[in-house]
Amino acid sequence: MENQTVITEFLLLGFGDLGDWQILLFLLFLVIYIVTMIGNILIFVLVVVDHRLHTPMYFFLGNLSCLETCYSSNILPMMLASLFNGGRRTISVTDCIIQYYFFGFLVASECYLLAAMAYDRYVAICKPLLYTVLMNGRVCLQLIAGSWISGSLAVNITIYSIQKLKFCGHSEINHFFCDFNPILKLSCSDTHIVEILTAFMAGACCLPPFLLTLVSYVYIISTIVRIPSISGRQKAFSTCSSHLTIVSIFYGTIMIVYLLPKTDALRDLNKVFSLFHTVLTPLLNPLIYSLRNREVKEAFRKFITKFCIIERQ
Repeated sequence: MENQTVITEFLLLGFGDLGDWQILLFLLFLVIYIVTMIGNILIFVLVVVDHRLHTPMYFFLGNLSCLETCYSSNILPMMLASLFNGGRRTISVTDCIIQYYFFGFLVASECYLLAAMAYDRYVAICKPLLYTVLMNGRVCLQLIAGSWISGSLAVNITIYSIQKLKFCGHSEINHFFCDFNPILKLSCSDTHIVEILTAFMAGACCLPPFLLTLVSYVYIISTIVRIPSISGRQKAFSTCSSHLTIVSIFYGTIMIVYLLPKTDALRDLNKVFSLFHTVLTPLLNPLIYSLRNREVKEAFRKFITKFCIIERQ
């Protein structure tokens, strides 16, 4: 390492090898970003202004929309700037680590938040008579605060270990954002301890909420199956189908991205699947909840009606 120059910035290759397709990707991701921001901000506003949505389930949904807004804004603007300028973009080592911090923080927080939402659905379906007691305002606030704080604490340990690494020689990151593995490949320090620590923190951070979500849905499904009437089963399942869809997409894409072998043959495929959980998941959240949720659709119609009346006045 003594004979190599320490680098202070990285080169994000992104989609620089796609040539003329970059302008089409720029327009596509620009539309996705705009729709994502409008959709998630609109859901957050509806949860705040419509009293019918002042329930634990929609309180969690509002926080999820806020999280997805931050998630998209952490990655998509830089990717759009990269595509607009030819597909490649330089970023300082510090800015790269900051981007990874917010990425890790938001992913970890979403794991806990989705688990809290699963627990809310478990109480609503399996223990309906105790719902108002078990899911009171104080408990909801504690679950939300715990989700955000746990996500921050988990990634802080990883960031602290990454900041101690030295980067020299090769400076190209074959990705569209600063992720853990691409950053580690550029380090000329010993990364063995960092990899073990990060793997431990990822397991400690993601496994408990994943298991809680899984166990919650095992109980939920077993309870729904025992409901005698078909209409009762459909009504019960409709209250958690949107959340179950979001959970499946979120954990499914993350498992594919981070559990697949890190080989050169799968590198480009890994980049494509990364688009699903960084770009498409925040987009699908408002679409799934708005298209499959009667209360959200009614709140939206009421909001639009009030807005039109104010405009006419």
